[in-house]
Amino acid sequence: MAGTSRHTNEPEDAARFTRQWDEAYTRFAKTYDVAVRLLPVWKTWLRRALPHIRGPRVLEVSFGTGYLLSQYSGRFETHGVDYNRKMATIARKNGRRAGAKAHLLQGNVEALPYPDACFDCVVNTMAFTGYPNGARALGEMKRVLRNDGRLVLIDVTFPSDGNWLGTRVAKLWEGSGDVLRDMPESFREAGFDYTDDSVGAWGSVRLYVAKKSEATLTRGSTD
Repeated sequence: MAGTSRHTNEPEDAARFTRQWDEAYTRFAKTYDVAVRLLPVWKTWLRRALPHIRGPRVLEVSFGTGYLLSQYSGRFETHGVDYNRKMATIARKNGRRAGAKAHLLQGNVEALPYPDACFDCVVNTMAFTGYPNGARALGEMKRVLRNDGRLVLIDVTFPSDGNWLGTRVAKLWEGSGDVLRDMPESFREAGFDYTDDSVGAWGSVRLYVAKKSEATLTRGSTD
């Protein structure tokens, strides 16, 4: 449901929202796996995260079927958590075929199964709009980051310049049930310093590199 601003209200029934997305991913997990590997634009978006990932310990939250994880896991001690069991099963199979080494678990972004301050980097791509509570998700990702650790996040939002094509892409995403948030405000409220850059789709797909910090000053770049 659209909010009073151009962003989306948080779901009123978080459990129902999560259950519906989990059921959808279970139904389409195999199709999703093929699409991610075969669609050049999707891989191009995901790969924009790679130069920003730092080790030695990296956690990917909502790794899907493991495409991006397989691109960097050989360079770091890599861990992953995903809510959907079928996605995790496919990711493990893909990882074995690719020779990727990663410790993968099933779990909830709002209760990550890791102690405080244990990762140097958290990666989250094309998943944040599928969470029922953005503040809790960001809070948990921040909790498991070490001091000066970084969060590398790619997802869809409304373009900052309001251009028609980017807004249309964002509206299509929102119409499918995703929650499009004011990400700069979300990062400020969570106490992250961040940079903001366009990845594609006329500014509607954004790359955020956020640093764990007690300060709330921001560094943002526009298209």
